[in-house]
Amino acid sequence: MVVVAFGSNVGQRREQILAAAEQVAAFLSNFRLSAIVETAPVGAGLEHDPLYLNAVGVGESQLSPGELLARLQAIERAAGRTRPYPNAPRTLDLDLILSGDEVLDTGAVRLPHPRFRERRFVLGPLVELAPDLRDPVTGLTARDLLARVTD
Repeated sequence: MVVVAFGSNVGQRREQILAAAEQVAAFLSNFRLSAIVETAPVGAGLEHDPLYLNAVGVGESQLSPGELLARLQAIERAAGRTRPYPNAPRTLDLDLILSGDEVLDTGAVRLPHPRFRERRFVLGPLVELAPDLRDPVTGLTARDLLARVTD
């Protein structure tokens, strides 16, 4: 199973996530999108940034993690995503969270996503879709990981 996190805190947030989900569904079979939830930005110095809308999508693919990431980044660019500085507000943020049981760090692709285990805004929607999905590193289910989040 491929897991993609969707986020937006600039512009027409909901519309941008839904449009991106349609594009992702074109290359992930059996694609499903979680409910869209509003969340505060996470990180020091971001307290005054606009609120995010977040969701998670799951599906199946034969594409490599590198190919998946390249397609996600192309969707971000087409939606006007820029990266003027770390953690800048964004029209669209698409993160490749999991790709099956892949564990890798090529510099360009890190799987599983290094911070997904700490992020309620990823784990909550993931539990909605796939509560028993296992993290290939810890062996814990999405439900177990969410229970450990302390924020």
